[in-house]
Amino acid sequence: MFEFIRNHKRWIQVMLVLLAASFLVVGGMATNENTDSTVVVANVDGKKITQPEWEEAQRQQVDQYRAMMGAQFDQKRFDTPEFKREILDNLIARRAVEAEIDRSHLTVGDEVLINTIQQNDEFKTAGKFDVEVYKAALLNARMTAPQYEASLRRDFVLRQLTGTVQETAFLPRTVATRMSNIFDEEREVQEMLFPASEQQAQVKVTDEMIKAFYDKNTALFQVPEKAKIEYVVLDAAAVEGMVTVSDEEVAKFYETNKARFTTPEVRQYSHILFNAAKSASAADKAAAKAKADAVLAELRKAPATFADVAKVKSQDVSTAEQGGDLGQAEKGKMLSPALETAVFKLKQGDISDVVETEFGYHIVTVTKLVPQTIKPFDEVKTALVAEVKKPKMSQKYTELSQTFTETVYDQSASLKPVADKLKLKIETLDNVTRTPSPALAQSPLNNAKFLAALFSDGVVKEKHNTEAIEVKPGMLVSARIVEYAPAAKRPLAEVQDIIRMRVAQQEAASLAKKAGEAKIAAAKASGDAAGFGAAKVVSRAAPTAVNQAALPVVLKADASKLPAYVGVDIPGVGYGVYRINKVSQPAKVDETRRTAEQKEIAERLGQVEMRAYVDALKEKSKAKVIVKTEVAAADAKDAPAVK
Repeated sequence: MFEFIRNHKRWIQVMLVLLAASFLVVGGMATNENTDSTVVVANVDGKKITQPEWEEAQRQQVDQYRAMMGAQFDQKRFDTPEFKREILDNLIARRAVEAEIDRSHLTVGDEVLINTIQQNDEFKTAGKFDVEVYKAALLNARMTAPQYEASLRRDFVLRQLTGTVQETAFLPRTVATRMSNIFDEEREVQEMLFPASEQQAQVKVTDEMIKAFYDKNTALFQVPEKAKIEYVVLDAAAVEGMVTVSDEEVAKFYETNKARFTTPEVRQYSHILFNAAKSASAADKAAAKAKADAVLAELRKAPATFADVAKVKSQDVSTAEQGGDLGQAEKGKMLSPALETAVFKLKQGDISDVVETEFGYHIVTVTKLVPQTIKPFDEVKTALVAEVKKPKMSQKYTELSQTFTETVYDQSASLKPVADKLKLKIETLDNVTRTPSPALAQSPLNNAKFLAALFSDGVVKEKHNTEAIEVKPGMLVSARIVEYAPAAKRPLAEVQDIIRMRVAQQEAASLAKKAGEAKIAAAKASGDAAGFGAAKVVSRAAPTAVNQAALPVVLKADASKLPAYVGVDIPGVGYGVYRINKVSQPAKVDETRRTAEQKEIAERLGQVEMRAYVDALKEKSKAKVIVKTEVAAADAKDAPAVK
């Protein structure tokens, strides 16, 4: 088990991150109970999960994979029924847990929420909360501030709930110790190799042996069918040159959307806080208010000392050392309406009256004021041209795709008519096979649906155009076969030398194994260690003492009676015989590593506990899959309740 965890540790970590993300990401989705869509894919606790919600969850998850995997991202891996069903399962799980949260009336306070947002490093500039960065992050995530804050509240409670469940997992010390002992176990072994190369002189390969190998391994000598093709592509690049926009259209778009290019007024502000929670007594609130009034009176006499006073007297420990600096504020974006009203009444350098909020009493000052700015038209014109052009290109593509589809079908003997009509270039590609090729991994033609159409009987035999195939969104392709070579078996005469070598290697390896097995029988009878190499200590922690192909066999061999013997086929070498003399634990145990191992196993058990808990909540919420598609049909027809 530890071998698997160590060998796949990075992969496991990535998968856990992705699983957590897929479980939590849907909480940030904007949901609409009044959606126009009538397609319901699942019900949880009497509430619907709609097709649009499911599709949005798929998009968000794919975006996360794309960001994580970078250049290794392959969209085809996620265009599968299994992936879509996994997302639906995660949506159902999320809703089932949220239903339990609602039933239990679990929540989180505003103070925790605000502090978490302001302390999030992703929303900071130069170590301070930056409203602009916060807004940009939400815009990039396609969320509003209320949606994000609601999602954050839910995630707080969700983590608290799931963390509590996972902490119930218990790993007995005896089990943990036994597993660590297995990993640490050391075996003293001696090795004797029987190289296949030493048996080559005894091998005689006959024509009959060659023919038998050839007949038995037909697939090894099969040459797949292949074709040289012509093809045309209709995509955005082909359409772009056919669409133009006028300066007047772009200017009108700029005026209509001027708010997008406007940077609102921003104010840098600081505060001095005297704590008084909502639950505080009237006397405590009065005392805090009196302190604030007294400090305000001092500041009225010496406004320039605001930062120094904040360092000494502010009870907001997170900002006091910075002179009370709370970062930048933008109108309509502050978390506290009362503070926002006060901040935007002030001029730079002014000091407010005492402001009461749910946290207590504040004195506020504006330390810097950056006025509103608007990007000039000339600065954004190039980007706007592309944006104004985009819907026109989409409309043009729709029009031309109809023409493209009809032309390649109606005039199926050639691609020239459609190329001439739509001003497309006819491209050629050689050595195209029926199945996708790793050599063409990035090509849009390396598409299973396209290749199936290309190698259909009508296209192969009649040399017709394929139908218009959408190989990816916004890209249509049609092709025809120019030259075709059917699948064939290479003649025996052409491959007999290769077969002779292969058969000779197999026969030599077989003779080496026989010699090794004879040695094992003799050694077991006599107990003699003659011929074996020097004794070496091997373990899962130090696996390099013997050939890696032999290691798993040596470590798993029955060592209840010593010496024990085991033989292993070693690819490319021959046959190895191993004499196990002693089994023991290391003289010094790495307690730090063992503690880490036990923690790791406990975490895995916690995840199992969490899965079981979520399954129970699904049952409690009467979760059902409604959709009858390739994604969910298999489970839905057999067991409507999601398990």
